[in-house]
Order: sequence, then structure tokens, then C-alpha cells
Amino acid sequence: MAWDEWEQIKAGAAAGPSASMRLNQLAPAAGGGGVGKPDMASSAAAKRAAAKAIDDDLEPGVTRDGKHAAETTNAAVKEFGAKDGHGWDTSGALKRAHETWEKQVKMLLGRLSSEKQALSATGISMQNNELDTAARLARQSRIQGI
Repeated sequence: MAWDEWEQIKAGAAAGPSASMRLNQLAPAAGGGGVGKPDMASSAAAKRAAAKAIDDDLEPGVTRDGKHAAETTNAAVKEFGAKDGHGWDTSGALKRAHETWEKQVKMLLGRLSSEKQALSATGISMQNNELDTAARLARQSRIQGI
């Protein structure tokens, strides 16, 4: 980008409207979630499906593909390794790259496991919050005679 072009862009930005925020209307009567939509929604079935997908598809696939990479990389390291006392530098580099790969696969599996557990725990937590809120509202309404 030429210097003159950059100066033109800066001047145009400075002359344009400011980046301040202005509300042109109020939120709909139903609240910020839009008409007929709840502000916060949680689907226990969707969370179970996501946790099941991690358990059934992602974790086994990462494990399988991680092992496949190990087999092919180890074969390449062996081929490039020293047979007559002299080997290729590629062999050592591949070995170090593979060690990094194994660490990353292990970290990814750990992350997937954490996400799966969080999905399960969130569903339980949301359900408990709903029950607690309903119970508190029921207690309040009885106390106030409603």
C-alpha cells in the first residue's frame, strides 16, 4: 500500500462518524432475547448428544489417528536413521517433531475429556438451578399470598 493511499484512508476514517454507540429503539417487550425467545436456553438433549459425539467419535478418532501417525513417523525415523554409522539429520528432527505431536495428541484428548465432563456437569447444573429457582419462586408466592 502506498503512503499516499494510507494517508487517504486515515483522513477518511477521521472525517467519518465516530465509533460511539447509539440506541435507536428500545428492546422488545419480551426482553433482549427477541420476541417469543427466552433470554437463556439450555438443552439437556443437545448437551448429551455433544458429549456422546465426543465419546463415540472424536476421542476414538484422535486416538486412532494419533497412533497411525506414530507408526508412520517411527518408520520414517528408522529409514532416515544411521545404518552405517551415518544417518540423516531428518531422522532426529522427525523424532523430535513426533514427540511434540504425541504431547499435542495427549493434550487434545485431555481437552476433549474435560469438555465432555463439562457438558455433562452443565446439564445437571442447569437442571438444579431451574429446580432451585422454581422452589424459591414457589416459596415467595406462598409467603406473599399469591
